Amino acid sequence: MLSWSFPWVFLLLPLPWLAYRFLPPYRTSRDSVRAPFFERLITVTGQKPGPGSVVLRRVLSQQVWLLIAWLLVVTSLAKPIWLEDPIEQTQSARDLMIAVDLSGSMAETDFVTPEGERIDRLTAVKQVLTEFVAAREHDRLGLIVFGSAPYLQVPFTDDHRTWLQLLDETQVAMAGQSTMMGDAMGLAIKMFETSDVENRMLIVLSDGNDTGSRVPPIEAAKIARQKDITIYNVAIGDPETEGNEALDLEALEAASDVTGGATFIASDREGLADAYTAIDELEPEAFDTLSFRPRHTLHHYPIMALVAVTLLQVLAHLILGLRRRSQPAASHA
Repeated sequence: MLSWSFPWVFLLLPLPWLAYRFLPPYRTSRDSVRAPFFERLITVTGQKPGPGSVVLRRVLSQQVWLLIAWLLVVTSLAKPIWLEDPIEQTQSARDLMIAVDLSGSMAETDFVTPEGERIDRLTAVKQVLTEFVAAREHDRLGLIVFGSAPYLQVPFTDDHRTWLQLLDETQVAMAGQSTMMGDAMGLAIKMFETSDVENRMLIVLSDGNDTGSRVPPIEAAKIARQKDITIYNVAIGDPETEGNEALDLEALEAASDVTGGATFIASDREGLADAYTAIDELEPEAFDTLSFRPRHTLHHYPIMALVAVTLLQVLAHLILGLRRRSQPAASHA
């Protein structure tokens, strides 16, 4: 679609006519020779004398050229722009960090697939996360793995395929045997410092209690609240387990409650899937749709046309002048 940046410039179109109509004509004086025998010359030549002033008039081609030139100049000054069809782009409105526990207890094969196959907890987490991520195509995802220490596996990215590939490459105990959950939350909070979106969410998957983080989970949660980060904890395994592998549900619930999140218990694969379904309902996918129309300025085309018309006008005058010069010589011959 054609548009104009300065359409008011077209108000200048009648300016040459107004100048012709209301401004006095341009006058110039030239030297002349007075002949004392002027009357005799008139008698001899038989010509009728006329006024001394001469009014130069443009030929039709000159008038047409001036009209076209002025129209092209005004059109260029109005700055025509060609607007293409609108293009919509979807942009993430949420940054989602997922922290996965890789401690030794994640090797327990107490999860069962829909086909009846027994799998370890980490494999179940990978399967359910694959389904979860597929439904959040517009979220930027990050991945932290933790054991004896937290490690950033994937920074925030829109490339979900790479994110899933790097998740699939994780193995039990590759980050150590312990469960430094609070430190994992702290690393996630640090990563969110580079985020410029308002909607920030952290999901922590763990099958044990914190085993000595420098920052306890509850303290990390308080910092997260100050940074507007919502924490959802997913406790994996049997909540009745005792000893080092016992789930500290009280600490998990306290950490999530501080930030306005929630804690879910997933004792089997179905419970794990239900936890992510509940998170989906609490935190529906968020995205912004941006629309823009490509713009191409066209003001140079009238200028190019003006140059072309001017060159044609000059060429026509040159050809006409050459013909006039050749006519006397031809008649004399």
